Amino acid sequence: MTAAEGKLGLDPEVVRTARRLAERAAQPVIELARTHSTVSVERAVVRLAGITGADAEGIPWVNRLVDSVRDQVGLEYGVALPVWAALATGDYPGLTALAREAAAGGVTFRLPTGHAAERARRASLRAVAGGVARVDANRRQREEMIAGLGDPPKPWIYLIVATGDIYEDMPQAQAAAREGADIVAVIRSTGQSLLDYVPEGATREGYAGTYATQENFRLMRTALDEVSAELGRYVRLTNYASGLCMPEIATLAGMERLDMMLNDSMYGIIFRDINPQRTFIDQRFSRQVHARAGIVINTGEDNYLTTADAVDAAHTVIVSQLLNEHFGHEAGLADWQLGLGHAFEINPSLPDQFRLELAHAQLVRELFPDAPLKYMPPTKHMDGDVFFGYLLDAFFNLVGTITGQGIILVGMMTEGIVTPFLSDRDLALKNVRYVRDACGSLAEDFHPPRDGVIATRARQVLSESIDLLGRICDDGLLDAIAAGTFGITKRPATGGKGLDGVVAQAAGYYNPATEILEGRAHDEVQDELS
Repeated sequence: MTAAEGKLGLDPEVVRTARRLAERAAQPVIELARTHSTVSVERAVVRLAGITGADAEGIPWVNRLVDSVRDQVGLEYGVALPVWAALATGDYPGLTALAREAAAGGVTFRLPTGHAAERARRASLRAVAGGVARVDANRRQREEMIAGLGDPPKPWIYLIVATGDIYEDMPQAQAAAREGADIVAVIRSTGQSLLDYVPEGATREGYAGTYATQENFRLMRTALDEVSAELGRYVRLTNYASGLCMPEIATLAGMERLDMMLNDSMYGIIFRDINPQRTFIDQRFSRQVHARAGIVINTGEDNYLTTADAVDAAHTVIVSQLLNEHFGHEAGLADWQLGLGHAFEINPSLPDQFRLELAHAQLVRELFPDAPLKYMPPTKHMDGDVFFGYLLDAFFNLVGTITGQGIILVGMMTEGIVTPFLSDRDLALKNVRYVRDACGSLAEDFHPPRDGVIATRARQVLSESIDLLGRICDDGLLDAIAAGTFGITKRPATGGKGLDGVVAQAAGYYNPATEILEGRAHDEVQDELS
């Protein structure tokens, strides 16, 4: 469905103007990301080459290795050349052994030149290509499993499972799938986004979530593969590629066949106070990995409406979605991978609230017709009245069905009281299934009058979005974030956590992962990638 074929009477030229302005607003930030790197980007490079494990204090060897390089020669030229030059000149069986020796102070890293630099470049490229080949193989396996098992109809039902203990999460996830969940999200332990390392191994403790680790990813993917075969439909797995380790978590997700990742360009900035420059640099690399892995990203615009008013700030959601779309496309993501987020968060006491929700949801659907939109349930106005909460969730499910959303996160009637029990999830899933099945193809019959409240409100929000994008083009996106434009939270470009991990690329900077992901190294690594 194009804008011209839509139900709201949107002017196609107005829509094109909005996208042109979003491209202009995003360009300076994209240039920043292209010309800078971070410690997490460099760690992701080494992770693709196969390094695993951690020291006795739980700090991953990849952190020890990259920190040693940074301390001795800096990261302006990337980590690959110094690391693979050291491997070539020392008696090290692999990266982990090199990292152990480096952590003990036994390795002198140098930036190689001449033939030594060329050997290091080729060796690092081959090693990283092995990791990319694993990502490619996982993508093929997912496609084959979907072709063999079948795909559930949309909207996909998305449900969160996270006890803190991965071994408790797995049976709960399987139970959720049996009750109708199409996507299982393992929410991260509170505070992990602020850790500048990714924990190793399976974890059995976490606060309000479970740690995102490579082993936890593997365990949950295995559990969902088992239940997928049992149910005859592919059950997708989601986790969170955000925070200070966004590039690494994205890489581990690709290596363990996750299907979706929370990956938003501004969520970490606004809600976790992570430095804006660090975030935009990390998100570009992480999205390049997602693009290669065939992973669908979920963006976080719904969160703006938990701090700002859902009516007054509706246009900031559209602006952020347009920016996320352009950032995603520039990194290589296709439309089918853009799970742009929005939410049902208008105050239920507001007259005509349901019509306004329809207007906002239909506007997003028409602006991004090929994106698998992720629609979030009410949270801000869930007050502990479980009966009203259950009704409000039903209205949310109804809007999602009428407007053809692609992914519906299951709302919980106990949202304002406790972490949901299995019985709460069961009731919530019944709510979604009933509304979805009862409505059928109701979206086909939904045609609001062109001069009615719904269509008029949608066009108003789009107009306000264009006005805001124009101001962002004039002032700059980083300044707009600093002014509290999104989520009413002010985050200056030089503030927050992680700026010390940002480095400007020197003229001879080399990153074998981006060489492959951006298509500049295909002929050199064909054997590894095939």
